[in-house]
Amino acid sequence: MRIIKILILSVFVMIPLALIAQEIQTDYDHTTEFSKYKTFIWIKQPKTENPLMQQRIIDAINTQLEAKGLQLVSSGADLGISANTATKEQQTLNSFYDGFYGWGWHRYWGPVTVETYTVGTLVVDLFDIKTKQVKWWGTASDTISDKPEKNAKKLNEAVEKMFKHFPPKGTPKTD
Repeated sequence: MRIIKILILSVFVMIPLALIAQEIQTDYDHTTEFSKYKTFIWIKQPKTENPLMQQRIIDAINTQLEAKGLQLVSSGADLGISANTATKEQQTLNSFYDGFYGWGWHRYWGPVTVETYTVGTLVVDLFDIKTKQVKWWGTASDTISDKPEKNAKKLNEAVEKMFKHFPPKGTPKTD
């Protein structure tokens, strides 16, 4: 019976943690030969409530692209970078039980609390400057902390994960 209680408690602890984990998604134009891109320029910087966070986003993206061999230039670039941010509040229910008396009608559950947290999303588009077409897209979402140092760390981790497989490998596929 004690094992069942532990398993149930584990489920109630793990579900909220899974809901607030970083979610990273990327996609790209499979017909693009990314090795031809050598330089990039910012065409739309992210707008954030905190101007320091705006610069952190720009620096994190610049760092990842430069680590991949691309160079930031002020004109004549191959790729254009556009970044957008959005925040919204989400809620999760936490249920803690004071006792569990089996699977029948004798269950006794404690209070259910509602936890509100802020989720921040960063969307990055890479455009071919000549064709003005999106060639790569990435998004990262995670919770936002009240502590700026935690937000900076989460941002750097998210952007690093976002660009982990950039540039996409392989030969372009024509459909």
